[in-house]
Amino acid sequence: MAREPMTVRGYNKLKDELKLLKSEERPSVIKAIEEARAHGDLSENAEYHAAKEKQGLIEGRIVEIEDKLSRAEVFNPSELNSTNITFGATVTLIDEDTDEEVKYQIVGTDESDIKNGLLSITSPVGRALIGKSEGDNVEVKTPKGTKDYEIIKVEFI
Repeated sequence: MAREPMTVRGYNKLKDELKLLKSEERPSVIKAIEEARAHGDLSENAEYHAAKEKQGLIEGRIVEIEDKLSRAEVFNPSELNSTNITFGATVTLIDEDTDEEVKYQIVGTDESDIKNGLLSITSPVGRALIGKSEGDNVEVKTPKGTKDYEIIKVEFI
């Protein structure tokens, strides 16, 4: 069973989502199913079928989160120290085509949010950066074509 790398922030976010699903979403959908059953014929009851579908999605997400939390390998980036880029590193890059400076933190798949500078370790850019260090040039094959970056700064904050 593969470990699931995540930051402390990502771990806590998943725990909070699990708590919400179990304490609010699950009871709410159970109540909706009960109310829909009270309306009679279930074969033509759209409310019932919608509630059952939502229940399936909620239960599936609960199982997925519980699995990820059980396999979690939690890292606190501020406790890491390396000259090379590893999970949890915050990296400042220059796009060599546009001279645009970007800053990303390498995080787990559930934490990624590119608009907020959180880059998944499994993304093409994340995979290309792992093991590199300040001053290195990186060529990344993305769905939109090849991108070239220069690594300006690596920090663990």
